[in-house]
Amino acid sequence: MSIGHTLLGLLESGPRHGYDLKRAFDEKFGHDRPLHYGQVYSTMSRLLKNGLVEVDGIEAGGGPERKRYAITEAGITDVERWLATPEKPEPYLQSTLYTKVVLALLTHRDAGDILDTQRSEHLRSMRILTDRKRKGDLADQLICDHALFHLEADLRWLELTAARLDKLRAAVTR
Repeated sequence: MSIGHTLLGLLESGPRHGYDLKRAFDEKFGHDRPLHYGQVYSTMSRLLKNGLVEVDGIEAGGGPERKRYAITEAGITDVERWLATPEKPEPYLQSTLYTKVVLALLTHRDAGDILDTQRSEHLRSMRILTDRKRKGDLADQLICDHALFHLEADLRWLELTAARLDKLRAAVTR
């Protein structure tokens, strides 16, 4: 995810302080990975340097000065371009799991055990996500669906690989 573009998009609704941006980001997108304050301020510094935001005001308080940031026209254009650009699908052609299976076969270990252990871990993750989805709001449900669909695809691959282990062993140990 592009944190810079996400913060720019949040600024389109109006100027905000770094603290407010972090809170809005965490509320909408950061359930599993909240932003660190340092990440917000370093990103805002870079966006300011690149002319995508401007300082809309500075407030003195009990602590350090609080800058209020506003998006510029260049920032709006940048967000529009980012939103219109499709994400490259991730084909997972360099899968760590595939590497583990092949290495197990090459070193005469039980690749079936690796697949079984991974299947159990996937099912455990799916139970957690399903519970979270059941209790969550619409945004959480959609994020969980996305993750669950990927895990389901992984499970299909695990089953297919388990069914083809003998053929894979013959192919990689020639």
